[in-house]
Amino acid sequence: MVNATITNVVETLRESAHQITGTAVDYDPLINLIGDARFVLIGEASHGTHEFYQQRAEITKRLIQEKGFTAVAVEADWPDAYRVNRYVQGTSADPTPAEALDGFRRFPTWMWRNIDVLNFVNWLREYNDYLPNNAIKVGFYGLDLYSMYASMEAVINYLDQVDPQAAQRARYRYSCFDHFGEDSQQYGYTTSFGLTKSCEQEVISQLLELQQRSAEYSSQTYPQAANEFFSAEQNARLVKNAEVYYRMMFSGRVSSWNIRDRHMAEMLERLIDHLDRRGTPTKVVVWEHNSHLGDARATDMGKLGEVNLGQLVRDRYGKEAVLIGFSTYTGTVTAASDWGGTTELKQVRSALPDSYEALFHQTGLPQFLMLLQDDNPAIASLRESRLERAIGVIYQPETERISHYFYACLPAQFDAVIHIDDTKGVEPLDRSVYWEMGEAPETFPSAL
Repeated sequence: MVNATITNVVETLRESAHQITGTAVDYDPLINLIGDARFVLIGEASHGTHEFYQQRAEITKRLIQEKGFTAVAVEADWPDAYRVNRYVQGTSADPTPAEALDGFRRFPTWMWRNIDVLNFVNWLREYNDYLPNNAIKVGFYGLDLYSMYASMEAVINYLDQVDPQAAQRARYRYSCFDHFGEDSQQYGYTTSFGLTKSCEQEVISQLLELQQRSAEYSSQTYPQAANEFFSAEQNARLVKNAEVYYRMMFSGRVSSWNIRDRHMAEMLERLIDHLDRRGTPTKVVVWEHNSHLGDARATDMGKLGEVNLGQLVRDRYGKEAVLIGFSTYTGTVTAASDWGGTTELKQVRSALPDSYEALFHQTGLPQFLMLLQDDNPAIASLRESRLERAIGVIYQPETERISHYFYACLPAQFDAVIHIDDTKGVEPLDRSVYWEMGEAPETFPSAL
């Protein structure tokens, strides 16, 4: 009886799936679902899968060309992404997309320094270059908060150009962090346990001073003055929120996770406020991991008290936001075995039997789109809570169930899901011998 039930579920899923065959019309049902939405959040089930990056880029190109989207906001730090933004808008000295991506030097470098991102950045630059002179160019922006020291430097560099005396005050405030050797976690550890005074007041004061001078700074006559002030303000905001994040990360996972995702929501809100001043409501595509963009309330995360960006955007914008997830059954993935570890091309184990991924595998379809808000038996069958896999920058197949699975209700988590059954790891721009040969040997780094 159980087997018969599963067979029926698989059959209804197969009938409801929109197969992806590599043609121009593959994503027409998704584009129709998006309609006039202003926010399209496109996830990924890992930070290192080629097909997720590639297909996400193809969907984004259609949204830019057919729906008027003018911003791409990603799970990356503001200063690194803004260097790319300058390149795609033709305002930087970087001659190539590879050099524009050179700011991404913090682990995991492959997450943004990879062939698929390179190709998309190149496409963005060419698209913008061919726009009429008065058209709004597409931008590329970062929402994350790990670049605390790089963002401090960016604030000071900006002020050196527009207000040297204010730059000196910024140097003095940010010197509070000097004795931590640009080690954000060391700062968090010593302050959270009361071993040293926090820099909370200094970073708040710096952001407030910038905001108080906004009219003066953004009205200067040099090109891009308003945009460069906004970038400096975003960097100062990042420093303020990162200071709290690192101070709280030793007090428990939930609090630090929530600080990070609320920060990303705040950065997105400020970005929208800034871009809307051009006179047209801004439409934004967001690229992040499924765990950040699927509604947390539909997963184990929500039960633990965690919120995420997808939930916060959906709460604020309702039907104006569309949430899209990706999944895979097996293949390879570019990842590390531990934080800061070497880049490896790792084999992805076949999905666990009770997972959404295993259920999708049983359809026999190599890749397909499923619209999760449809009212039919296939979608009803997916409302039963199942395991869902999440691979970040670390993949530990030996602890697969504990490390990479959680329970979710897929139709409540996303508006649509794209399943690609057999995927391969994204190709880094900076390839190591261990990526070329697959997983590092057990004796690494002492192997001869």
